[in-house]
Amino acid sequence: MGAAKNNNWAILEAEGGRGNDDASSSQIPYSSSVVDTSLPLPLMIPRIIELCKDLFSNWRELDDSLFSVERVSGGITNLLLKVSVKEEEEDKESSITVRLYGPNTDYVINRQRELQAIKYLSAAGFGAKLLGGFGNGMVQSFIKARTLAPSDVRQPKIAAEIAKELGKFHKVNIPGPKEPQLWVDILNYPTKEEQYHFIKHYLQPDKPDEVSVGEVESVFIETDAYKLASHLYWAVWAIIQARMSPIEFDYLGYFFLRYNEYKKQKPLTFSLVTSYLSASV
Repeated sequence: MGAAKNNNWAILEAEGGRGNDDASSSQIPYSSSVVDTSLPLPLMIPRIIELCKDLFSNWRELDDSLFSVERVSGGITNLLLKVSVKEEEEDKESSITVRLYGPNTDYVINRQRELQAIKYLSAAGFGAKLLGGFGNGMVQSFIKARTLAPSDVRQPKIAAEIAKELGKFHKVNIPGPKEPQLWVDILNYPTKEEQYHFIKHYLQPDKPDEVSVGEVESVFIETDAYKLASHLYWAVWAIIQARMSPIEFDYLGYFFLRYNEYKKQKPLTFSLVTSYLSASV
């Protein structure tokens, strides 16, 4: 199965081979296998086990009964699977995450850029570690955790810690273009005061009170402008997913949610940005 590599993975490995940095992908295994995402989970499981054995040599001789595969909730672009393996001799269980790309999601997601970013971010200690790749997805370490709820993020101490880590995250040097990745949670959008608190800790995590009002206002205006771009981006994403994705989710409803929010926010954001630019001239 592990024959020719797809273009994205080959480019990623070539980039890693040009240097000896910690983000080198030269030791990350690859399989040419492609898993049909339209299959029901019971039929998909044997193919996932076969894929894991192809990628990881220490699992090749294990009996299939030692593998368990379950769906991980939360993925609405990729199909996420948790694979757990009981290794008899070491009397322990190891778990990994298999990410299966949604059909045609490369229309809105640059998979080459995504792989490159994950490689460097993983090396810097952010997110799950990149363990392997295959024809229509990747394998990463499994992180046992829970997603923060809006009520968690609104706590000043947690918000400050997130801002601090986000600042470190944005300082990771990833070669290539620096276009933004867009996301806005429109149902739980923070107040202006909460955003100011976050921005201060993002800019100066150790001395947030020393950040000037002008600096905070500048970042606030910039993020507010990108809010509109985010709504349009995810509206387009939702339309594509509604047509292509096998994942059960109300993509069409999400399209209208995001597009209507774009239309609602546009006049206020345009007015805010225009006033700010006029005052700074």
